[in-house]
Amino acid sequence: MEQNGVLQDIPVAEMIHSAMEARKKAYTPYSGYKVGAAVLTNELRIYTGCNIENASYTPTICAERTAISKAVSEGWRKLKAIAIVGSPEGDEISQFAFPCGVCRQVMREFANPEEFIVITAKSVQDYKAYRLCDLLPEGFGPENLKTQEITR
Repeated sequence: MEQNGVLQDIPVAEMIHSAMEARKKAYTPYSGYKVGAAVLTNELRIYTGCNIENASYTPTICAERTAISKAVSEGWRKLKAIAIVGSPEGDEISQFAFPCGVCRQVMREFANPEEFIVITAKSVQDYKAYRLCDLLPEGFGPENLKTQEITR
């Protein structure tokens, strides 16, 4: 993705650093794959989350949904961007981690897919940025269910 201009009002370094700190809190006794995320609201507030595994797997929650749930539970329902870091256990982040399909759909619920930026990073200097619409083409959103104006 072209990063000039699109990221100018997004505190990328702060978001990546926040995601890296959140990753340290991940609870991953089964997969050993730790993920941290930092979501930015339209009002420029950052909420973080980590993945939290469960022995029965289905109740496991991804870092992205943890961060988004925290923002939404505090009343912030319009999101601007998210930074994601993930890698097997250890301090080194050796790969880019991308959101799963469920997380992409949750992002779609609270963001304009043409404007929402997904940042995946190995470090503050080594990252990639994408628009959500490029990662979730033809996403299903609230407007697919209602014909009246949607208030969030």
